[in-house]
Amino acid sequence: MYALVDCNNFYASCERVFQPKLVGKPIVILSNNDGCIISRSDEAKALGIPMGAPEFKVRKELKEKGIHVFSSNYPLYGDLSHRVMKILEGFTPHVEPYSIDEAFMNFDGVIVDDFHDYGIQMKTRIMKWLSIPVCVGIAETKALSKVANKIARKFPEQTKGVHVIDTEEKRIKALKWTKIEEVWGIGFRLKKKMKAKNINSAYDFTLPQHEGFIKMVMGVTGLRLKMELEGKSMLKLDDPTEDKKSIAITRMFKNKLTDFNEIKERVSTFASVCAEKLRKQNSCCNSIIVLLIKAENFEDRRRRMYSSEMVTLPFATNSTLTISNAAVTLLKKLYEEGERYSKAGVIVTGIIPANQKQFHLFEDENPKHLKLMQVIDKFHAKTGERKIRLGNQDLQHTWKMKQDFLSKKRTTDFNEILEIKC
Repeated sequence: MYALVDCNNFYASCERVFQPKLVGKPIVILSNNDGCIISRSDEAKALGIPMGAPEFKVRKELKEKGIHVFSSNYPLYGDLSHRVMKILEGFTPHVEPYSIDEAFMNFDGVIVDDFHDYGIQMKTRIMKWLSIPVCVGIAETKALSKVANKIARKFPEQTKGVHVIDTEEKRIKALKWTKIEEVWGIGFRLKKKMKAKNINSAYDFTLPQHEGFIKMVMGVTGLRLKMELEGKSMLKLDDPTEDKKSIAITRMFKNKLTDFNEIKERVSTFASVCAEKLRKQNSCCNSIIVLLIKAENFEDRRRRMYSSEMVTLPFATNSTLTISNAAVTLLKKLYEEGERYSKAGVIVTGIIPANQKQFHLFEDENPKHLKLMQVIDKFHAKTGERKIRLGNQDLQHTWKMKQDFLSKKRTTDFNEILEIKC
């Protein structure tokens, strides 16, 4: 059996953990640079606040309706997400984090007499230890556990936040209730194609007369999804310890930038974080890509907005110095004087385990880099902040983002830890 555990309105719930006075109050969370609404509490949804709306367009409405607004506090959300996953590992060792607020679980080798009761135990423990509300869907496959989770979320009073699909009758009833656009893996374009073929529900998707059409439109992926919805497990848990194939750091600038040195500082910072992530998973990269995006110019539609450059290094590396220098060299090729830029990014790819790095006789990295990086990582792990930086980085900011509504990092920064007066 599989389970999908999904945190309810996760970002909003995280804000409520240390501000319980906000329970039951409408909350919205904004994206990077306080741009758009990316998360809403149920109360905010009920007031008609649209998902993805630019903050400046609904600013007046948010104020009039008394909605609490927060900037994205990713350190807090990431830490609470990690704590949720650790609690789930107490119920089974087979846990696959699917996103920051979702995880699949497999109960192979775990003796469970009553899955509904087991789901209630998960939900209760997470609520008691973290004050994060969750819903649990349990079924024979990952796709069906997604369906079960939606039912648990839709009918909290009847299900108590936990729904188990463990009979054929429950499976068919659940599939007939699930709209085709709510099926895992069916996006907007596929929804239109499915409805044109009179496939309006998950149950319609499993009917044998549609198999040929599904194979033509979705290929093997569609057939696997069909079998999953039929109760035949085709999708196993991914290994959460598997290293990433590429690492990307991309950000919108707080303001449109024209000065090369300001853009260079951002690109150097992005490259440094990529190098840090490589070392954290004990890997090296062979190639580096730099992206640069120009600010919108409504008068010149023919202008190319997006540009990128890539370099393959003569040796694999995870050194901040090497990766940053290579990224800045690429930036020099992309930068056009007089242009206004809104976003940049650095991607490292061709990733290999550090212990498989090939050494070269005539051209290799300065061996002092390895010792230097170890000292820097040890210091940052101890302090929790990136205090040691390259000379071309801004010593005052990690990301230059607009965060006018940022809450405190209660669990990741000693300077902002919760104070209790007794």
